[in-house]
Amino acid sequence: MTDATRQQLLEWAETYNDPRYFQEDPIAFPTRFASAMKVGKACLQDVEVAAIFAAHFAWGRRAMIVRDCGRLFDEMGWKPYDYVMRGGWRNDDSSIHRTVKWSEMATICSRLREAYLRSESLEPMSQAQMRTLIFGQKDDPKAPNKKINMMRRWMVRHDGKVDLGIWKSTNPASLLIPLDVHVYEVAVDLGLTSRKQKDIVTVKEITDAFADIFPGDPCKGDFSLFGYGVTHPKKKE
Repeated sequence: MTDATRQQLLEWAETYNDPRYFQEDPIAFPTRFASAMKVGKACLQDVEVAAIFAAHFAWGRRAMIVRDCGRLFDEMGWKPYDYVMRGGWRNDDSSIHRTVKWSEMATICSRLREAYLRSESLEPMSQAQMRTLIFGQKDDPKAPNKKINMMRRWMVRHDGKVDLGIWKSTNPASLLIPLDVHVYEVAVDLGLTSRKQKDIVTVKEITDAFADIFPGDPCKGDFSLFGYGVTHPKKKE
C-alpha cells in the first residue's frame, strides 16, 4: 500500500464516518431504538432485534431496504423485542424484502425467542453461532458472513458517530470487515486484496490491512470503502 493510498483511506474514513451519510441506511433502525433506549423508551433487546433484521435486509438499493425495514417494524408495532417474545408472528409466503418472505421472518423470530430465553443479550454469540442459531444457515467456516459482521460493527464500535457502541464486552479490534461485492471491488481497486474468492480469508486480509491503518479499530476502514464507492462510482458497461 502506498503512502498516498493510506492517507486517502484515513481522510475518507474521517469524512464518511458521519451520520448525515446514513440517514437513509438500514443502520437508521437500530439507531432509532438506541436513541429511545437512552430515554427509557426501548431496551437493549429492541436494538439487537432491530439490528438483526436491518442487517438481514441489507442487500439491494438502500431506498428499498429502508422501505421494507419500515414495513417490518410497522408489523411489529415498533416494539421488536415484545413482538419476538410474544409469538404469533406473521407467517406467510408473501415477500417482505426481495426474495425474503414473511415465513422466514417468523422462523428468525422463533430462533431469537429461543436465544433470549437462554440469555438476555446476543452479544456472547460468535459469528458461527449467530449464523446457525439465528439465521438458520448451515455452518460454513469459509463464509464471509457479511450481514453478521456489519451488525457487529454497528453494535460494538463506540466512537459516538455512526455506530452504536452498546455492546461493551466486545473488543472493536476483533471485528471483521463486512464484505459485499461493492466492498470487495473497491478493496481490489485499492490493492487491499488480490484474492478472487469472496470468502473469510479475503475478509481477514482486508481487515488486516485496515488494522495497520486504524490500530485497534479496523472496521473504521469500512467507511473508507463506502467513501471511495460514493466518489468513484463504477461505470456501467
